[in-house]
Amino acid sequence: MRRGIVATALVASLALAATACGGSDSGSDKSGGPVTITWWDTSNATNEAPTYQALVKQFEAANKNIKVNYVNVPFDQAQNKFDTAAGSKGAPDVMRSEVGWTPAFAKKGYFLPLDGTEALADQSKFQPNLIKQAQYDGKTYGVPLVTDTLALVYNKAIFKKAGITEAPRTWDELKADAFKIDAKENVYGYWGSTQAYFAQPFLYGEGTDTVDATAKKITVNSPAAKKAYGTWLSLFHGQGLHKADTTADAYAHIMDAFVSGQVAAIVQGPWEITNIYKGSAFKDKSNLGITTVPAGSTGKAGAPTGGHNLSVYAGSDKAHQEAALKFVKFMTSAASQETIAQKNSTLPTRDDAYTAQVKSDPGIAGFQGVLGAAQPRPALPEYSSLWGPLDTELPKIAGGKESLDQGLGNAETAIAKLVPGFSR
Repeated sequence: MRRGIVATALVASLALAATACGGSDSGSDKSGGPVTITWWDTSNATNEAPTYQALVKQFEAANKNIKVNYVNVPFDQAQNKFDTAAGSKGAPDVMRSEVGWTPAFAKKGYFLPLDGTEALADQSKFQPNLIKQAQYDGKTYGVPLVTDTLALVYNKAIFKKAGITEAPRTWDELKADAFKIDAKENVYGYWGSTQAYFAQPFLYGEGTDTVDATAKKITVNSPAAKKAYGTWLSLFHGQGLHKADTTADAYAHIMDAFVSGQVAAIVQGPWEITNIYKGSAFKDKSNLGITTVPAGSTGKAGAPTGGHNLSVYAGSDKAHQEAALKFVKFMTSAASQETIAQKNSTLPTRDDAYTAQVKSDPGIAGFQGVLGAAQPRPALPEYSSLWGPLDTELPKIAGGKESLDQGLGNAETAIAKLVPGFSR
């Protein structure tokens, strides 16, 4: 999805093969022998997966009676795969569940409540809003593994050469900075995304959201939302602003331009820190500037809280669930999270994992500094699916194929089908 995960044919075929041997049907377990649990990991197969595979070996070495069948499932396929497997046969015992998937799968009864279990023994160590985001109907169905949010990331050297000494705090300031950068350095100042997730800060900046979950009302076509998307649209036109890229490879195009110094600022998440460091413009890691996304007319800035939980399949037998709970506790421990942060430059979910060594990474330290503006999603199982209609309409709007009113109207109609109990 938004993470730009590239699935190789090999990984995909492995994932498909593993679907048939997941969960409690792992088959090879013998009476008195090791229990084999299956874990579906959705991390980036190239940059992140090796760290998790190394941790699996550590866990197995410390727990001789538990084996872990590690399977890397491409992120953009994992939700549908698990939905199918959990409803029939072959679901994994442990699932790396995106925070938006967790309540949706919990609602279907696919995840085991973890309250009072070994997996949540250290609950007080985790950031409370991340635990809340793993809950549905008063119970906790996931242990936060990594967290993230969006920020304005920028090339400090380009900003400095253009005579800009402070990062922009509003979208208007960003436009003004982009003009200066283009005029003085002849590179684009900003390149925006047409993906709905990346447009979410514009909604928060106007004090609104796609829906009002409390009032059960669709607000994507409200005056405040129109103002938000109007600002979003305005950032594709003007000196220093890159025009909208509506191609299927837009995410990669934006990243390539940023890491090579062809554009000075983009909105991005911490999952790309390691890739940014590989770029020619960021061989010196300290050149990476990270600041809160610009604010809207309310004066407040906000970005969605993302991340992933580890959840346990409710359909596994007792022996596999007990082994799975032990595995989840290990993977979400302070030591494991510190290792993951140092190797993958992702953000820990527990306070005691932000050690001095972890915070010595300027990318992690920078994103930790913007977490205060991160806004958890409403406790609505369908919430993540609401971005689908906008992902269809926003590229059309940005590409000039339909008006803002027409596109938001279409999105409103499509969203109404996803949350039929909501008014417009």
